[in-house]
Amino acid sequence: MIKDMTSGNPTKLLLQFSVPLLIGNIFQQFYNMADTAIVGRTLGDEALAAVGSTGAVMFLVFGFFFGLTNGLAVITAQRFGAGDYDGVRRSVTTSTYLCTLITVAMTVLCVLLCRPMLEWMNTPENIIENAYSYLIVIFGGTWTIVFYGMISSIIRALGDSITPLVFLIIASILNIVLDYVFILSFRSGVAGAGWATVISQAVSGFLCLFYVGRKFPILKLKRSDWTPDIPFSLEHLRVAVPMALQFSITAVGVVILQTVLNSFGSVYIAAYTVAAKIEQVAIQPLFSFSIAMATFTAQNFGAGNLERIRQGLRKCSAITILFSICIGIFLIVFAAPLTRLFLKTEHPETLQEIVHGSQIFLNTSASCYIILGMLLIYRNVLQGMGHSFIPMMAGAAELVLRIIGALLLARYLGYLGVCLSNPLAWVGAVLMLWIDYLLVMRTLRKQQINPKQPLTFQDVPLS
Repeated sequence: MIKDMTSGNPTKLLLQFSVPLLIGNIFQQFYNMADTAIVGRTLGDEALAAVGSTGAVMFLVFGFFFGLTNGLAVITAQRFGAGDYDGVRRSVTTSTYLCTLITVAMTVLCVLLCRPMLEWMNTPENIIENAYSYLIVIFGGTWTIVFYGMISSIIRALGDSITPLVFLIIASILNIVLDYVFILSFRSGVAGAGWATVISQAVSGFLCLFYVGRKFPILKLKRSDWTPDIPFSLEHLRVAVPMALQFSITAVGVVILQTVLNSFGSVYIAAYTVAAKIEQVAIQPLFSFSIAMATFTAQNFGAGNLERIRQGLRKCSAITILFSICIGIFLIVFAAPLTRLFLKTEHPETLQEIVHGSQIFLNTSASCYIILGMLLIYRNVLQGMGHSFIPMMAGAAELVLRIIGALLLARYLGYLGVCLSNPLAWVGAVLMLWIDYLLVMRTLRKQQINPKQPLTFQDVPLS
């Protein structure tokens, strides 16, 4: 399953890595989509809006952990690319220590602040109780998200995108079954959808861990691998913390956007929720290609092969642009029927309003997917080289632009202004990342890099 991406055809390697990752990412979205669709069709529009109103807060917290686990795995991939297998194992144990400590602290904090966060976001009174009952279960199970995220990131760092896929498929099917069991049989309401997600995520993590322990000799840990190494831990944190903060900073903008959206009422919340769920599935090819590029970059950075990184970027960009155009056209044409799949209401007028709101969101975003795709690629290339500072600042730019969109555009354009906030944020971020990439590569080209001498984080300028 392990794949060395420092040699061979870049296009073939990126596609081979991306396809299983794409399937896995789509099934990953089924966790949230199953909750959304089943809740909407069994518990009604207000329950759907309640689950949707928690999306920004969940992105704030779990985006942090997504960035953290992927950032920690950058060092793992670099050590693998350099042929340092002892370093790979020490990276795994270091990631385990760091994830455990941070997860415990964040779980306690999130559980305590769960209700206040919903109140700060002006969650409507008719949905706040359901929103809280769903979110408190999800936050209580934070460790399951981090558990699977860390293991899958490590496996992908070694070039294997198939193993996480297998267990995600199992977990996704289990999630759908448990949704019906908890909601219809146990009558546990929207909290049941949360329990289904947490349990399914835990199962996928344990299955993945068990399989890796039996089938991946390179990850068989020795007692000496568990010896704490403070400098090595700091090297991991130096890459991972900016990546984690980048997602959290971006998520703050989403939280503010959600707060503004809540003022438009439950109908527009439901419309935005459904459209966002559809989009999250549709853009998974863009995420998959960019994550493949991160692993490709990290391994070749560890091997000191700068030209191969540039070659991979060109190939991945061409693939991403093609998919962005196709996905955008598809969503614009089929937005209405896709939205109706999530809804079951006795009020035709309400249904039409939700469909119309979803169409506005998808028309606005889908026309800008090329910008989003390039943003993801440049961000992951820079992070794959251990260069996390400017991607974090690009996340700050997204925050500022989303705030401008949410507070100003929404004031003059209403709901359309809220929908325009995301493309506006993408434009600002991609410009920063593109300029930084050019500066970093120019600096590295000037250095007489020996391809046999692995690069280090210190080799990368903090432009």
